[in-house]
Amino acid sequence: MKRVAIDELLDTDSGSPEEVAASIHDLVNINRWFGGISSGAAMLEKVAAKLKRSRISVLEVASGSGEVSQLVAKRLAKNAITLDITLMDRAPSHLGNHFSRVAGDAVALPFRDDSFDVVSCNLFAHHLSAPQLLQFAREGVRVSRAAFLINDVVRNPLHLAMVYAGLPLFRSRLTWHDAPASVRQAYTVGEMRDMLRAIPNASLNISHHYLFRMNLALWKLHA
Repeated sequence: MKRVAIDELLDTDSGSPEEVAASIHDLVNINRWFGGISSGAAMLEKVAAKLKRSRISVLEVASGSGEVSQLVAKRLAKNAITLDITLMDRAPSHLGNHFSRVAGDAVALPFRDDSFDVVSCNLFAHHLSAPQLLQFAREGVRVSRAAFLINDVVRNPLHLAMVYAGLPLFRSRLTWHDAPASVRQAYTVGEMRDMLRAIPNASLNISHHYLFRMNLALWKLHA
């Protein structure tokens, strides 16, 4: 199944404020039902364990409203891990009021080197072309102290069929367009490995999760 780049409607704000809000709500449910929150929490728990700390700072890129980050933080709080989260999105109108927030560009993060323990993104990497993704990864490693994390879907024909079958679960016409588009332009695990293993100053680790989720961690190497 060949990757096909498709403009997603939520990216271009191609809808009314009510439709955008409904689509963001659908994204929260997608993460809740299909592994985004559980796998994202597991990655951050690994970072906390590696750092031997119960409190870590996180920059969440393309965060949207921040509801997913809030759910991840609540899950980790049950394990006595506290997240200091900063939300970043290109569109200020997408940002919620849950945490500190800033508008910015993923390929030119507006922060100094080593500003956060973790730079993370969820269901965002597939929106980027290969050159953009490589630049984002370099920026994520630069701004993080410990790790740059990617939580995303995998391109697969069965996954696409499952998405079409599940569209009645969602209420926004934006989601009905964007959910299949996300799978069509997602990367495979092999493609991500080939692109990201050459990122300097970082060691790549990839794990697989149910329902075509992949988690990638670029652990920052220190002299």
